[in-house]
Amino acid sequence: MTLTQGLRVRLAVDLRVAGAVTAAGDPAEEPAAVAGALLLGAGAEGVVERVDEPEESRPDAEAAEYERLVSLLESFGAQMPPASRERLEEQVRDLEPAWEAYRGRRPVVTARVRLDGGLVLERVRADVLTGA
Repeated sequence: MTLTQGLRVRLAVDLRVAGAVTAAGDPAEEPAAVAGALLLGAGAEGVVERVDEPEESRPDAEAAEYERLVSLLESFGAQMPPASRERLEEQVRDLEPAWEAYRGRRPVVTARVRLDGGLVLERVRADVLTGA
C-alpha cells in the first residue's frame, strides 16, 4: 500500500510502545524512568499526517510499470478477453525481476499517524498499516 497524506489507515498488528518518558517542554536532560508500556491493538484507525519517504525509495520506470500493470490485472483481469489478459500476465512476468530488484533496495517508508483517539504515532513503518 502506498501511504499518502490524509489517507485513513488501520493498524494491521498489535503494537507495544515502551521507552523513556519525558514531559513536553521539560528542561530536565535526563529522561524519567519507564512508567509503563502502551499497547495499541490491531484495528486502531487514524489518518496519515505526514509520509517520510527517502528520495531513493521511488521506483524506477520498470518497477513503476510493474506496479501499474499488476494493479490493472487485479482490477480488470477477470473482465479482459483471454488473449489480452495473457499478454498482460506475460508483461508482468517480464517486469518481475525489476520489481524484485526495487523491493530489495527499497528503504523503509515511515509515517506520522494521528489515531482517532488522539494518540500520535511517529515513524510508523508502512508495513504495519493497512487501508481503513
